[in-house]
Amino acid sequence: MSKMSSLLGFFVGLVLVGVVASSKFEELYQPAWALDHFIHDGELIKLKLDNYSGAGFGSKSKYMFGKVSIQLKLVEGDSAGTVTAFYMSSEGPNHNEFDFEFLGNTTGEPYSVQTNVYVNGVGNREQRLDLWFDPTKDFHTYSIFWNQRQVVFLVDDTPIRVHTNLEHKGIPFPKDQAMGVYSSIWNADDWATQGGRVKTDWSHAPFVATYKDFTIDACECPVGVSSSSVAPENAKRCSSSEDKKYWWDEPTMSELNVHQSHQLMWVRANHMVYDYCTDTARFPVTPAECVHHRH
Repeated sequence: MSKMSSLLGFFVGLVLVGVVASSKFEELYQPAWALDHFIHDGELIKLKLDNYSGAGFGSKSKYMFGKVSIQLKLVEGDSAGTVTAFYMSSEGPNHNEFDFEFLGNTTGEPYSVQTNVYVNGVGNREQRLDLWFDPTKDFHTYSIFWNQRQVVFLVDDTPIRVHTNLEHKGIPFPKDQAMGVYSSIWNADDWATQGGRVKTDWSHAPFVATYKDFTIDACECPVGVSSSSVAPENAKRCSSSEDKKYWWDEPTMSELNVHQSHQLMWVRANHMVYDYCTDTARFPVTPAECVHHRH
């Protein structure tokens, strides 16, 4: 069990103020578009992509801080040109966003996972890695952990990316906008597979992504108070105080532990295939957060 998981078990019994935790899709989410491409199959949810449409779902509420997770089995076989996304996002032109994008490939070639972080409407922070397992053969857990100190992307509780709060260096950090949780599948064969060279083969449609075990352990923001005009209230409401303690504000949650740091180093050394921080063609001047990040 990871440190984060064990701490969760300890603190969930301590305080439940404003925290939502569930594994039932219908309690947390609702279909967002293309309902005819949305399939309930017992405990499973399936999103279908064909040459007519993709599909997507979104959370019923907005959240600040905590951890969101899904278990996902990606499109089997020839998935070239397809993208399955799992992400958190706020609204408006200056939105914040944390993205998992799973990029399909031809049969036998590795699936890539691309992560991105938007802060105040600005993204272009892509990292891409090849997974160390076949994500089409079984369900795996994909999670986003977020507090006022860091954003952590996790695969089966292994951290694959950390975006650290560097406000003390004058670099903005996403900590004042409530975010929804979303997932979708769509055709992106203009860029998704081998730079767009491999197109979607519609003879293999429908392409199906399968989900189960939906968990949100986070601070729920009341409906109608997720806009930037009430951001300070949201941040205060979802932060620990003398009256309430949230597990994500515990000191041990402010950075990775030693084991997690070693896991991240292993992922970066063995599976990362692209990092915007080292792309001098796109960024002749190294982005500021890359200069100061330890990872």
